[in-house]
Amino acid sequence: MKREIPITTLFLDIGGVLLSDGWSHEFRRLAVKMFGLDLEEMERRNNQTYDMYESGNLTIEEYLDRIVFYKKRSFTTAQFQKFIFAQSKPYLQMIELIRRLKTRYGLKIVVVSNEARELNSYRIRKFKLDTFVDIFISSCFVHIRKPDAKIFQLALDIAQAPAQNVIYIENTPMFVEIAEDLGIRSILHKDYQSTCVKLSSLGLKIEK
Repeated sequence: MKREIPITTLFLDIGGVLLSDGWSHEFRRLAVKMFGLDLEEMERRNNQTYDMYESGNLTIEEYLDRIVFYKKRSFTTAQFQKFIFAQSKPYLQMIELIRRLKTRYGLKIVVVSNEARELNSYRIRKFKLDTFVDIFISSCFVHIRKPDAKIFQLALDIAQAPAQNVIYIENTPMFVEIAEDLGIRSILHKDYQSTCVKLSSLGLKIEK
């Protein structure tokens, strides 16, 4: 009889899984409308800068100086930052699901996420992610971003979890593929219900 491999650890993305995206193209379009900016220019500057920002090599002020405040504006950096932070919304069903799984199975919860420092810190505090997440492997803290496989290897090393004992929940197909190449069983998250079904098939069941 084949012995079932125990799941001891959950790896999770934040944006698209636990919360809305942090600072996506959609939100930048909203910012352009609200603040009267040039979308094409803003996107060009963002594309040239964003990797450094998410990798923790630029502060939010430095990032905004490059994509918005490279010339005088009628609004302040503080006003623009407030707009960015206000876009974050929680996916309450998913947060509650992870809390319940942690409690029922004694799981270690590890975030593996691409996020910039100030926004990441705000989202952790605002939505109390640190009350159930044990380890944050955020790109801004470790200076590695997905799709670099090294961020997943770092998460395995810090969590001291063999890949076969981990399930990863992620909404980006490429990142799922990279994790699976390392032997991490992964779920491409589309919605709460389908993720519950997939978790159950892997042995993590929540009674209704």
